[in-house]
Amino acid sequence: MRKRRLTRDQITAILLIAPSLIAIGIFVYGFIIWSGYASLSKWDGIVPDFRWNGFRNYIRLFGTERFQIDLRNTIFFTIVFILACLVIGLFLAIVLDQRIKGENIFRSIFLFPMAISFIVTGVVWRWLLNPGNQATGALGINLLIHKLGFRGFNFGWYTNPSIWPGFTIGKLELFVPVGMFAIVLAAVWQMSGYTMALFLAGLRGVPDELREAARVDGASETEIYRYIILPMLQPITLSAVIILGHISMKIFDLVYAMTPGGGPAFVTDVPSLFMFKTVFQGNHYAQGAAIATIMLLMVSVLVVPYLINSVRTEVKV
Repeated sequence: MRKRRLTRDQITAILLIAPSLIAIGIFVYGFIIWSGYASLSKWDGIVPDFRWNGFRNYIRLFGTERFQIDLRNTIFFTIVFILACLVIGLFLAIVLDQRIKGENIFRSIFLFPMAISFIVTGVVWRWLLNPGNQATGALGINLLIHKLGFRGFNFGWYTNPSIWPGFTIGKLELFVPVGMFAIVLAAVWQMSGYTMALFLAGLRGVPDELREAARVDGASETEIYRYIILPMLQPITLSAVIILGHISMKIFDLVYAMTPGGGPAFVTDVPSLFMFKTVFQGNHYAQGAAIATIMLLMVSVLVVPYLINSVRTEVKV
């Protein structure tokens, strides 16, 4: 069978993308493999030590109370953050979809937080949610509430170490870490506008003829959104969940800006912050690589099924 030769355009295209493929192979997948190998080594100090240690780093890590707390905080943050962004983003998108006066201004206001980095957001919200102390008195939002006449209000925000309602399995308190609400609040403020933009694009893609046909059939606006528009937004909702979940599972800068030490009793600590302190302050490179590998697997749980479904959908089409 005669082999097909590459055309000049195909060779040019391959040469153009080859540097990017090589760079990705080395600096992304190569470093992922290297981190995975380091997590299985005895590297515990400045001097590299790649002697085989098996899965002992992972076993020790899952037995560490701080890492168990980090996983609890990450699960709580991910669930509340995604749900809040979806609900608020969809609500704002539906409001703007009504062609309200000044829509462009409101859309810009809602999207403005996306222009700010998580570091800036963390610093600002740390000021706003600073509960103050006996020396300074109430600060931030607590001070505003006091000015409104509620002198007894004194919420700790990110300094509140309590778990509500709280039950213990072993040494770990489970359920709602109250201090994480401050982190969720700041993150939702920044990302709900982005979710709004996704939903608004989907809403504007629904044909007006479809809505008119439903109105002719006697459907109310609520029924149109419930039975026609929202089901059509499922792909966008899935994409939003993947993006927001990816952000929440590897969140670092926002937490570090608001609570550099992870809060009292690590109530706002997350795996990325634990990894940062383990590697760059403790020089425990093998354990830090194990944390990074676990974070990669957590993100893969969301991303890989989405990619597989996307590929299957494209093949069917």
